[in-house]
Amino acid sequence: MRALILRRVGLLEQGTGGPVIVGPEDNGDVLRLQGFLRRNGHPFQRLDPADDGGARTLLEKYAARPEDLPIVLCPDGSMLRNPSEQQLARCIGLLQAIDPAKIYDVAIVGAGPAGLAAAVYAGSEGLSAIVLDCRSFGGQAGASARIENYLGFPTGISGMALMARAYNQAQKFGVEMAIPDEVKSLARGDGDFALNLASGGSLRSRAVIVATGARYRQLKLDNLSEFDGSCVHYWASPLEARLCKQQDVALVGAGNSAGQAAVYLSGHASKVWLLARRGLEATMSRYLIDRIAAQPNIEVLTGYEITALEGNGGVLRTVRWKNRDGEESAKSIAHLFLFIGAEPNTDWLAASGIRLCEKGFIAADGRHEGSPLDTSMPGVFAIGDVRSGSIKRVASAVGEGAAVVARIHRYLADAA
Repeated sequence: MRALILRRVGLLEQGTGGPVIVGPEDNGDVLRLQGFLRRNGHPFQRLDPADDGGARTLLEKYAARPEDLPIVLCPDGSMLRNPSEQQLARCIGLLQAIDPAKIYDVAIVGAGPAGLAAAVYAGSEGLSAIVLDCRSFGGQAGASARIENYLGFPTGISGMALMARAYNQAQKFGVEMAIPDEVKSLARGDGDFALNLASGGSLRSRAVIVATGARYRQLKLDNLSEFDGSCVHYWASPLEARLCKQQDVALVGAGNSAGQAAVYLSGHASKVWLLARRGLEATMSRYLIDRIAAQPNIEVLTGYEITALEGNGGVLRTVRWKNRDGEESAKSIAHLFLFIGAEPNTDWLAASGIRLCEKGFIAADGRHEGSPLDTSMPGVFAIGDVRSGSIKRVASAVGEGAAVVARIHRYLADAA
């Protein structure tokens, strides 16, 4: 296992193996596909036609037009023109067909720290389990540049490294992975549950764990979508750090994720402007506040908010912000990072009958006193950030993932 992991790490670091992405570095779809592969721990190569003769030759060979970019050469020799993430996943063998006749003991929707923890414990205890996620494993924790307050890692560990270990560990215990495959709806059948998928397929399971977490909040700016994915980012990985090397960047947020990202980016960017509506002390851990204060190229602007983004052709050039007194400033900034919280990812449960709280999080079932992981539908359990009242910490999510498996065993035994 260790040999296989080290081999994969080597391929990722060297940029060898896997599919070949041909397109400009700052192209939004190139960044989208690179981000998808990186978040799923899959090696790839990227060739830029602007400075690579081999890339230009490939474009000529496949008669690729500018609107076709990026093109992707798959390991089996096939070529895709600006594929979706699901098309790319099938091309590299990441996404396999699900047997509709098989009934799993448990289906886990969401591959963040809570979902992966549940998968590890379910698989290790002999339950047949499948994990589904519409994007990648790791969730928001996987986007953290460095987690320094997780038990057992005194020098810290990147979110991706921590989540990749959990992902591999779950597979070691026989858990199936369906990533990216989105669950569109959940319905209770005759003794089991039916999950309908965006790919058109479906699966059945005797119990369901909902660990869908939350989706990133966005600023309410009319033209945000114009820069989304190329100049506006919701995580800070080596990919984004390379894009903003020796540039000024702006980062909005006051939580631990924002603090981790600011410290990480300060090692690559010329300057990091950290904008927060209120003081960092209310929402950020003390060690991160001290770390930020020690970085000479991080400037914290308290009581500020972004008012406008300016640019053209999908390229951000200027960011405007103002303080509580209405004083406005404009800075030449090409990359903006948003860490302003998230909203529960529960839209797909609208027709299921599962009770949600007023904010859209899954409410605990009051009939099971002392079991906050139960939902209003017996056999369906909620863990992690998607659950109302959860503690938004990686360690808490992992703990709930472990605890819910005991509830699954009890439910399956009672239903037998």
